[in-house]
Amino acid sequence: MVAGAFPIAKLLTLGARQLSRPLAARIKAGARASPFFRAYICLPPAQLYHWVEMRAKMRIMGFRGAAVKPLNEEAAAELGAELLGEAIVFGVGGLCIYLEYARQAGQARRREEEQAAALREMAAGLERMRAELDELKAAASGGGGAEVSSAHGPAPGSAHGPTPGAAHGPAPGPAH
Repeated sequence: MVAGAFPIAKLLTLGARQLSRPLAARIKAGARASPFFRAYICLPPAQLYHWVEMRAKMRIMGFRGAAVKPLNEEAAAELGAELLGEAIVFGVGGLCIYLEYARQAGQARRREEEQAAALREMAAGLERMRAELDELKAAASGGGGAEVSSAHGPAPGSAHGPTPGAAHGPAPGPAH
């Protein structure tokens, strides 16, 4: 089992995570250069992040009503590009975790289905064996119509079940 259990999926997720870093760097460079990315993708999250960060710092220091000045466009574009890159790396990592969880859940489900099928097969085999045992007991007792069911267990008063011939009545005694 060890030779067949090489974790190819784990290797692929590690590769995807490693490739996401250079991909994030390229996207960051493109975001800095493109006016559309700068204006609509990088600047709004950067300004929001800056506003939340500064409000939290000011509350910790005890300033309540101070207004937060927005970042200049260059600093906001840089911060937005960094946030975008980190979001991409985080997203790829989260996707890898989700895919690994789904793979493990699928394996567990298949394993449970296989175990349930094996259990059903064993139960069917047990029922066949019980039927064969009942037939053998009926044949051994002479086929006189007295079938012994294993579902009822051994006959009362006997340790091992019915004795052959007991189903035909009492044994004849000595003649006087």
